[in-house]
Order: sequence, then structure tokens, then C-alpha cells
Amino acid sequence: MAQSPASGTPLDEATRAQLVSAAGVLTTLGRVFQAGGHELALVGGPVRDALLGRLAGSPDADLDFTTDAHPEQVLALLAPIAETTWDVGIRFGTVGARVAGRAVEITTYRAEAYDAASRKPEVAFGTRLDEDLVRRDFTINAMAIRLPELDLVDLFDGQGALRAGVIRTPGTAHDSFSDDPLRMMRAARFSAQLGFEVAPDVVAAMTEQAERLSIVSPERIRVELLKTVMAPYPRRGLTLMVDTGVAEQVLPELPLLRLEVDEHHHHKDVYEHTLTVLEQAMVLEDAHAPASGPDPVLRLAALLHDIGKPRTRRLEGDGRVSFHHHEVVGARMTRKRMEALRFPNDMTDEVSRLVELHLRFHGYGTGEWTDSAVRRYVRDAGPLLTRLHKLTRADSTTRNRKRAIALQRSYDSLEQRITELAAEEELASIRPDLDGREIMRILDIPPGREVGEAYQFLLDLRLDRGPLDPAMAEEALRAWWAAR
Repeated sequence: MAQSPASGTPLDEATRAQLVSAAGVLTTLGRVFQAGGHELALVGGPVRDALLGRLAGSPDADLDFTTDAHPEQVLALLAPIAETTWDVGIRFGTVGARVAGRAVEITTYRAEAYDAASRKPEVAFGTRLDEDLVRRDFTINAMAIRLPELDLVDLFDGQGALRAGVIRTPGTAHDSFSDDPLRMMRAARFSAQLGFEVAPDVVAAMTEQAERLSIVSPERIRVELLKTVMAPYPRRGLTLMVDTGVAEQVLPELPLLRLEVDEHHHHKDVYEHTLTVLEQAMVLEDAHAPASGPDPVLRLAALLHDIGKPRTRRLEGDGRVSFHHHEVVGARMTRKRMEALRFPNDMTDEVSRLVELHLRFHGYGTGEWTDSAVRRYVRDAGPLLTRLHKLTRADSTTRNRKRAIALQRSYDSLEQRITELAAEEELASIRPDLDGREIMRILDIPPGREVGEAYQFLLDLRLDRGPLDPAMAEEALRAWWAAR
């Protein structure tokens, strides 16, 4: 075995304590590879999180390793100790396994060469840990823990970057992003996840090379974008994407929200409003019952709820700015963007529907809720009602305290009335008072379009007047039919 020149230093006690939950796996793998004459090191996110004191809080986190052993040798070494193995990434040198109940991925040292027209590297197996680490995206992810010794290898001052809270690249940022443009989105994601600043040279390289994201698949962009939105500090990542031009490549609707403001036609900064709505929606995920924890549908709806405004902006005769029907336009734009990024169909449907409904509350006046309006509100929201409550509340960013309090009280009254009517009428499952078979019997008509029209009439009647007994429903149906 040729020892890599990357020397290490013993881990401090605090970091060792972070590795306790994984100690069995680390010890077992380290000894097996050492006995087989091969190097093995824990790398990437687990090392970073252990140094940050975060790994112990994720006892089931996947563990990533790197080794000088080739894939077929890795499989042979794992055979006596692994509960199962998989080789989905084996052509890139990665073997997956479950060892001592933990999912692990072990990748052969790599020395990669990139084609400028593709982010997929030509993989060549390497022989040294230092050569493997230098190709990694950021210094905070380019550290390793040698096994079984538990020695830390930090060739690019990743610890210093962690202490400073800054994202840097091991080599030049220009070369790193030229090799793999997706790393620009990863910079935004890590900034959002960790609350870190991004080094000026990284920002400059992102600005210069943002257009190279065009060679990245929509699926990979979607994954990084969603991780950024779901992070604790999404404003950091999204702002970085907008400021560098990355957002223009992956979510162009977001920078377009920076509508110009002039002294004659004042209106809110829609971009800043959007980021504030997202942050307020995050608070309401748990602060407004029922608690949900981080909710991708709610967060995406908050981020996209006003994207129809630039297309619907009009200057009115009295000097005001209007955005009539921006929720309808925005819903269509949301669907188109999410489909382009290959989001799941059900998530696309839910986010688009929330965007379409986010202004519905404001059409009901100042708290004078009719039962009919409440029923329609609940029916239109369907299973999205709880999310719509949270989105609507988050959408209040007025600095006028009196107006903000009035809006919250008004929405409180709506929610209270929904609760009362739900108890009385089972709002979540509103149906007409007569079903399709009864409609066909009463009107003596076969299945077809007319049955659907009659069903819709009865549903509208149910929403307007509440539950009717069968006799009253039949009387109304016959009168409607006679008047057609």
C-alpha cells in the first residue's frame, strides 16, 4: 500500500464525541480495509458536520468514504461484513452498502477531467487522498478522517472556513465551476443551510459563469433549488442566486420581481416582500396549528405566490400601481416553471393551486363572513386549507401595525367560523344533498352531461344554503330542471 502524502492530526475529543453513534461502522470498516492493505477515510458532509457539532443530532445520516481500493476490491472487502451491497454508481467508482445498520457509500479516489460542454467527468481512479480532496467542491467539504486512526486531514484549511463561516473552493473558484457548474447552486445551498458568507472570488466566479448552468439537467437543478428553499436561511441562498445571475438561469421569475420603483408610482418591493413572506411562512409551519415542520409545498408557494405581478403590472389613472389577476397568471407560470424543473406532478398541482388561491381571503370583506362564502373557501382549498391559512397570514407584510392587526383578526374570525361550520356540516367532505343515481331517477335521464350539470347545481345550492333535506333538494332540482 502506497501511503498518501496527506498527513493528519488526531481528532479532538469534541469531534470524537460526535462520531460515537457511528463508531461501530467506522471501526469495522477501518480495520477491514487496513487488514486488506488499503486506505479508507470518512469524507465530505459527515466530517464537516462532526466538526460543527451537528453529526450527533443526525444518528441515521449516510456516511461517505473514500479509498484507494478499486470497486471490485471494495466489494470483496465488504462481503464478510455488509448486510447488503449495491453497485448503482459503480462505473463512477462508488459502492453502496449497509454495515452495522448504517448506509455507507465508498468511492475510489478519483482524478477527474471535464469536458467544457458537459458536467459529467471522465473518471480516472486515483491513488492518493490529497488528489481526491482537491477536486471537491468547497474547503468545508474537502476534509477527511483517516480510519481506523481517526486522524483529521485538512489540506485546505476547511476548519478555518468553518470557524469564519465562509464558503471557499480548494482550488480556484473559476476552475471549480468550469468543471461542474452545479457547484454554483451548491454554494447557494450551503450558504442557506449553514448561514455562511460566500467568499468574494466565489461570488465573482458565479457571476462570470452563471450561464454554464445551461448544461446541467433540470432534475439536478431542482434538487439543489429545493434544498436551498428548505434550508434554515433560504434568503441567503436565494439572494446569492439573484445577485450573481444564477437565478436567471434556473428560476428567472424570481429576479423579475425586483420591479423598478419610481417616485411617482410607489409600490412595495415585490422581491423583498416575497422573501419576507417565505420567512414568515417558515415561522408559521410550527407556530400556527397544526404544526407541520419544514413544508416544501408551503415554502414554494410563498416563494412563487407573486410571480405573476411583473406580467400584470399596470399604472392606473390615479397614479396607483395594480396587478389585477396576478394570482391566476402566477398559478400558470408556477405550473410551467415547476414542470420545466421536473417537480412531481402532485407537488406542482398543490403549489400552483395555493398560488391561485392566495388572494381569495381578501375578497371576503372585513370579517363579515357569510356561511356560503366560508363553504366555498373551504371547498376550493380542499386538502390545502391548512397551508392556505398559513400562506395567507404570511402574505401580510405591511408595516402599518393597525392594518396588520386588523388583517390577522379578520383571518382569525374566518378560521373560527370554519371551525364552527365544520363541526356542524363536515365541510371537508361537502357533497350535494342528492347523488348521481338519485338525480337520474328524479329527472328520468340517462348518464351524461346533464347529470353533471344537475350535480353542479345541487353542489352550488349546498354551498349557498347549507344542508337540505331530501324533499327540499328534490323540489329545488325539479324547479331548476323545469326552468332550463
